[in-house]
Amino acid sequence: MKENIKNKFKEALSAILPISIAVAILCFGIAPVSIDVFILFIVGAIMLVAGIALFTLGAEMSMTVIGERIGAYISTHKKIFVSILLIVIIGIIVIMSEPDLSVYANQIHEIPSLLLVLTVAIGSGLLLAIAFFRIKFGMKLKYILMILYAIVFLLVIFCPKEFWAVAFDSGGVTTGAVSVPFIVAIGAGAAAMRSDKNAENDSFGLLAICSVGPVLAVLILGLFYNVTEVSYNLDFVHEIGSSKELWELFSSKIPIYMKEVAMSLLPILILFILFRLFAFKVSKKEMYKIIVGAFYVYVGLVLFSTGTKVGFMPAGSFIGEAVASAPNNWIIIPIGMILGYFMVKAEPAVVVLVRQISDITDGAIPEKLMMFSQEIGIALAIGLSMLRIITGVSILWILIPCYVLAFILSFFTPEIFTAIAFDSGGVASGTMTAVFLIPFSIGVCNIVGGDVLTDAFGIVAVAAAIPVVCIQLVGLLYKYKLRDRKEIFDVHGKEEIIEIDWMWESE
Repeated sequence: MKENIKNKFKEALSAILPISIAVAILCFGIAPVSIDVFILFIVGAIMLVAGIALFTLGAEMSMTVIGERIGAYISTHKKIFVSILLIVIIGIIVIMSEPDLSVYANQIHEIPSLLLVLTVAIGSGLLLAIAFFRIKFGMKLKYILMILYAIVFLLVIFCPKEFWAVAFDSGGVTTGAVSVPFIVAIGAGAAAMRSDKNAENDSFGLLAICSVGPVLAVLILGLFYNVTEVSYNLDFVHEIGSSKELWELFSSKIPIYMKEVAMSLLPILILFILFRLFAFKVSKKEMYKIIVGAFYVYVGLVLFSTGTKVGFMPAGSFIGEAVASAPNNWIIIPIGMILGYFMVKAEPAVVVLVRQISDITDGAIPEKLMMFSQEIGIALAIGLSMLRIITGVSILWILIPCYVLAFILSFFTPEIFTAIAFDSGGVASGTMTAVFLIPFSIGVCNIVGGDVLTDAFGIVAVAAAIPVVCIQLVGLLYKYKLRDRKEIFDVHGKEEIIEIDWMWESE
């Protein structure tokens, strides 16, 4: 256990150090910030290292196990109606427990936060039921997604533009640190009940379908809920005069996030206890492991939430304003790409998903390949988002071509890459995007004179869309390399998933 904890801290340090160095270079160069903001950022980075390490360790011990057990149980239930009801309830509870969603909803003042959270959660719960039964009955993911996105862009025509960015961003913030390990594990548990050769491929795709639910739900809300504008509010930090004031600031925020995280995790734990009492047995040893893991998840999320919201959020806004104030403000495009590239590794949900993909495929799809695909995708996404702020072009000019290309690629890319690509898109646009890159884009938008509602918002949606295409392109490269080598690899009795570590080897 000690060795495992040590490894988790090393992994967390390697994830946070690059983005911390990049931000520090900006602060000492073209984007100077006050010493208060910089100190908060450094303290926040330290808390992130500890938070990510404990969270990933705890997620493996508890959240993943709970999700797999529940998914396996529902898959074996004989009454379809009961299974549908259970999965919808589970989806609503899990999404409502997602801290990223509550943080995002509390900033949209014109829409009551409870209404927005309920709308998003119900949309996710209903779509989770569809995703679950897609796995159970082996339905093709790409056709389901095509239908869903066709409905999305049809609703866009009738929905007020004030809801566009909020709707598309909602799909990204729901797939965060709490929901990802749980939902992915449910998919793995459901797929484990099947014995056909495509079961493992079908274990992916739950996140992809779930992330469409909030978009549909918020767009439908926009048809009936009238607002003249939707604004985003940032809470800025006060000046720090001494180390005592620094301590008082963090110590005053920690109890708040302790309560928020507890309220997020409690429904999931109660759900598991109910399943344990009435549905399946859990050994004492496994139960002890789950309890300890849940404690690690709790402490990790408290540290992570405090570090990001107190340390990273104000830094993102001030750096965005400082960079955009430079004589040549086009420099925000490469700087945004660099920040996006390094930001991905700091997303707890990305780390969990990448590791679960490697575990489920027994290393056939290596972690470093998936992480690299995510890094390139988010870098391009943030670069396009910065370009969009400068030019004022509509977000639809990016999203529609992106998803059209993604669906075209789905006919040529191995199915497992398509499923993983759509899963990864929503996960990559998680907590760090919400608490650093959204404030960064708003800071840039305020300086260049853009419309925060139509220009700065939507960065989460773009960050969710671009990686889908990038990972599918990796799938095409995989097919090309396989054909070029003229070798057949057989993993788990099928030819679709192969060991592709050779893609990273020098020729």
